[in-house]
Amino acid sequence: MKLSPNIDAAQLIKALQKFAYNPTRQTGSHIRLTSQQNGQHHITIPNHDPLRIGTLNTILAEVAQHIGISKQELIDRLF
Repeated sequence: MKLSPNIDAAQLIKALQKFAYNPTRQTGSHIRLTSQQNGQHHITIPNHDPLRIGTLNTILAEVAQHIGISKQELIDRLF
């Protein structure tokens, strides 16, 4: 599946909760998610609508690396 350019921060946060990422704090327009799965991991998501495709790509690549799966497999599971 190809990444949609119309994904906003709320959709991404809801999708990442499938992998135990939960919001832990917000500073301005940036939301920090933390996961305890496979060790502690933090990611920061800008609260934008829509997210820039490069930003979305980077976030998904980081999550996929932490979980230990390919980015494409992560995309298929999330969306």
